[in-house]
Amino acid sequence: MFQYEQEAAMQQDREDLIGLLKMRFGSLEPDVVEAIYQLDDFDTIERLILVGANAPDFKTFLEELEEGEGTFRIVGERFNPLEYMSHHGDADER
Repeated sequence: MFQYEQEAAMQQDREDLIGLLKMRFGSLEPDVVEAIYQLDDFDTIERLILVGANAPDFKTFLEELEEGEGTFRIVGERFNPLEYMSHHGDADER
């Protein structure tokens, strides 16, 4: 894959992540959007897409965003939406 194709694909993944987060959690703070645009590792962006789709609340997503590159640990009760809903109800916390 050529460099410009890789950058285009990475840009699309960033946009997908931002769109997913807006659908799940509403509007995003500019610093969160900026942090996403600063990501330059495919694996990290892909991990954050999975986290964004599975995190029970926005706070959990932000914790994973701050972890940086190379971490992949979206397991455990903090990613169990049924457990979260039984304790917190159906509303997302920010």
